[in-house]
Amino acid sequence: MDKDLMVSWIEAGMIQVPYLLMSKYREIGLDEKELVVLLHIISFMEKGNEFPTPEQIAERMTITGSECTSILRRLVQMEIIKIEKDFSDDEVRFERYSLSLLWIKLADLLITEKKQLALETVFQEEKDIYSTFEQEFGRPLSPLECESLAMWIDQDGQDPIIIKAALREAVMSGTVNFRYIDRILFEWKKNGITTIEQAKVHSLKYRQKSRQPNKQSKSSNTVPFYNWLEQ
Repeated sequence: MDKDLMVSWIEAGMIQVPYLLMSKYREIGLDEKELVVLLHIISFMEKGNEFPTPEQIAERMTITGSECTSILRRLVQMEIIKIEKDFSDDEVRFERYSLSLLWIKLADLLITEKKQLALETVFQEEKDIYSTFEQEFGRPLSPLECESLAMWIDQDGQDPIIIKAALREAVMSGTVNFRYIDRILFEWKKNGITTIEQAKVHSLKYRQKSRQPNKQSKSSNTVPFYNWLEQ
């Protein structure tokens, strides 16, 4: 008997419910009753019934057929579901529910959330870059310097990570000022430098190029200085 029950349970099948629907239904304006009605529609559709009646849905729930009709009407008005009709000789051959609008809403929500997360990440990076500059300069930035930073990011499209790398390059060269950093960024952009690794290779190449033998030098361990302003 237990085996028969198990076989019946397996043969009944399982409903596939997208995780995004379960986790985001409130954010697209649904309450729990509306969600369950949707789940029952999905269940009926997976069994081949693409247009269950309000009474058929209500039989599975603790609501009346009239209340189910109201919920279905609301879902249509909210553009969560739509009713598609198949015509033949100007007569309706059959009707069915379509959930395409629901999936579009969930996809739009996911895209919006990802964009918001990206914006928050950029905001945090920009906030960090101002703090990094003030730490290296040992003082608050002037309004003009803040404007230069904003122009590098907004107008020039410079990645905050690359700007920080240019700042480190300026610190290593012992020339910590905005004009010098701006020149470094200009040279990197002109040479297609977009990553930290490329910046390191480019800087090392020019340091080696600028290294000149100096007979009067007392130490061979002197770090070569490359003046970006002379380029």
